[in-house]
Amino acid sequence: MKKLFTLILGIFVLAACEDGKENQVILTSSSGNINNLSVVMENDLWNGEVGEAIRKHLAAAVDGLPQEEPLFSINQMPPESFGGFARKNRTFLRIRKGGDAAIKVAKDPYARPQTGFLITGETNEEIIGVIEENADTIVKAFKDTEIREQQRRIRKSLMDVSKLEEELGVSMKIPTAYRYAKENDDFFWIRKDIPTGSMEILVYEVPRNVIEKDTGIIANIIKMRDSIGETYIPGRLEGSYMITEEAYAPYLFESQIDNKFAWEAKGTWDVKGDFMGGPFLNYAVLDEENDRYVILEGFAFSPSARKRDNMMELEAILKSAKIK
Repeated sequence: MKKLFTLILGIFVLAACEDGKENQVILTSSSGNINNLSVVMENDLWNGEVGEAIRKHLAAAVDGLPQEEPLFSINQMPPESFGGFARKNRTFLRIRKGGDAAIKVAKDPYARPQTGFLITGETNEEIIGVIEENADTIVKAFKDTEIREQQRRIRKSLMDVSKLEEELGVSMKIPTAYRYAKENDDFFWIRKDIPTGSMEILVYEVPRNVIEKDTGIIANIIKMRDSIGETYIPGRLEGSYMITEEAYAPYLFESQIDNKFAWEAKGTWDVKGDFMGGPFLNYAVLDEENDRYVILEGFAFSPSARKRDNMMELEAILKSAKIK
């Protein structure tokens, strides 16, 4: 295999990459549902080992969901179909056989906002090598694009979060479709009703040592969640309450919220004493100045329905948080 070109994280006009000339068209707004990805490549490549490599990474199961759902809903098309309205999709991956093994990122080549990648290689093996080497970068770039788009849509109509700011020093961009379900000086439960169930946001604070005790971060987060569930989140039946599902340990990652270190936990919840459950996303954000962790959590209850896009909306809301 030829030496792979270094991934260039900059702004490229994809038309220039392919045609050797600048695209002079005035850009229009991009389109597409959240988490929909266009993959532009020849049908024989898509149906073979190159397509398998793409599906392995871009259609991988989302962490923390109770049922398997892909990271992105992929719409594959041959290059001759990639024109007109099809070029306006917010995210796309273009595979072209021929030329050096390389990857280039395209920022707003046909519409705005838009993120695309062009991958080339002389052989299937070279193309697959580029995909494998850069899969994490590609997934992150596409996901970041979708989070920003979700946040743009959310900003069109925002609920009043002054209570959060006054009591906890936390502000977030939350749509007006949500409402306060429970609130006191140090705990807020915010809810949105959806046709198949509900979407929930929790905001509260805990002393720093609650998360950083010797038993381990994930164990401490589970213990904290279960305590909060027993105190504040009742189930439908008398004496029932929300807990972290015992059969599967949550995924744990390092993250950032408002440029502050955060533990990110993804997993599933259920209700002790009842038959309810769903996915949750929990950020424990370290506020060193106040010697505390600010807890931002989103969870969904939507039986028998897909939940990937619900959780994406909750993630976009939580990631908009600012901590004073």
